Amino acid sequence: MITLSESAAKRLQHLLSNKEEKGIRAAVSGGGCSGFTYKLLFDNRGKDDRVVVDRGIEIYVDPKSFLYLMGTQIDFVDELNQTGFKFVNPNAKRTCGCGESFSV
Repeated sequence: MITLSESAAKRLQHLLSNKEEKGIRAAVSGGGCSGFTYKLLFDNRGKDDRVVVDRGIEIYVDPKSFLYLMGTQIDFVDELNQTGFKFVNPNAKRTCGCGESFSV
């Protein structure tokens, strides 16, 4: 299961109100200094996607990414040093210094 924090859901509801897409895509791809990077973008459901609905937001995840994202919470932080979405992934064994990539 993938979940959204309250702050992430509020921010996404605001952003989606101006978009044609119906939800967000959470994905993992190879890259970054630790091996994998997170992707979060506005999208519509794909044929093979798993769909998770949390706090009224549809989250689309391809089957391969779903394995890496199980149990992950997507948060939105607005702090002095960082503003943006943050993945809190219990499957990540190591993350890079900037938090943009991870390994399992």
